[in-house]
Amino acid sequence: MRDSEFEFIRSVVYERSRISLGPDKRELVSARVGKRLRATNTASLGDYCALLQAPDADEELGHLIDAISTNHTFFFREIAHFNFLRDRAVPELARGGREPFRVWSSACSSGEEPYSIAISLAETLGTAPWSIEATDISRRILDKAAGAIYREETVKSIAPAVLRANFQRGVGPQDGNYRVKPALRERVTFRHLNLLEGEPPFREPFHVIFCRNVMIYFDRSTQEELVTRLTRRLLPGGYLFVGHSESLTHIKHPLQTVQAAIYQKPLKP
Repeated sequence: MRDSEFEFIRSVVYERSRISLGPDKRELVSARVGKRLRATNTASLGDYCALLQAPDADEELGHLIDAISTNHTFFFREIAHFNFLRDRAVPELARGGREPFRVWSSACSSGEEPYSIAISLAETLGTAPWSIEATDISRRILDKAAGAIYREETVKSIAPAVLRANFQRGVGPQDGNYRVKPALRERVTFRHLNLLEGEPPFREPFHVIFCRNVMIYFDRSTQEELVTRLTRRLLPGGYLFVGHSESLTHIKHPLQTVQAAIYQKPLKP
C-alpha cells in the first residue's frame, strides 16, 4: 500500500465515519481493504481508490466502513460491566419497576453485547418493563445481529444453565447453531445509526448506555463530541460504560468516574 493510497483511504474513512486511522492501523487497513478488492474484483489499490471516487460509490463506501469498523466480540465481554449492571445499576435505577428500564447498546456489532445485556436484565428484572436499543454503523452486521443465530463456539463461554434458559439449540440443518429465544429478541430493537450524525431517534433517555471499544478509533475532539452526545441521552444518575482500554481522562466531560470504564451522570448539573 503506497503512502498516497493509505492517506486517501484514511481521509475517506474519516469523512464518512469520523474513524481516525493512525499510522499504527496501516496493516489493519491493508488487510481489510484487501478483502474489498477481492469482493469487487478490483485489480489494484489504485483502481479501488478510483472506484471510491466514482459518482455511484455510495454502496462501496458503506462496505469499506463496514470492513474497517467491524470488530471481534463475544458474549459477556468485559464481564465486570455486566456484574455492575446487575448488582448496582439495576437496583439503584429501576425504581421498583414503575417505568421501563432502558439501555442503549450504541455500537452493538453482531449482537453479543445487547443480548448479554438482555440476559442480565431478564435475570434481574424478570417480567418488569425493560427494553434495549441496539445501534451500529454497519448495516451488514446489524442484519446478523437481528438474526440472533450464533455458532456453538461463540456461546461456549456461557454457563450451560444460562444457555439453556436463553437460547434454542438448532437441529438438523441448524445443528451447531444457537438462536436467542424470542422472549429476549423481542426486547431488543436494532437500528442503523452513525453516532456522530444528527440526533439519535430516541424519545426517552436511558438508564445505561454501553459505548465500548468505539472511542479508540476517534481523535480527541471526536471523542469529546461523542461523549457529549451520549451524556445528553442519559438520565441523571445514569451510567455510561466504555471499553476497558478506553478512558475519558483527557477529554472534557460532565461525568463522574465510578470505577474503571464506568461513568455516572450527576443527579444535579
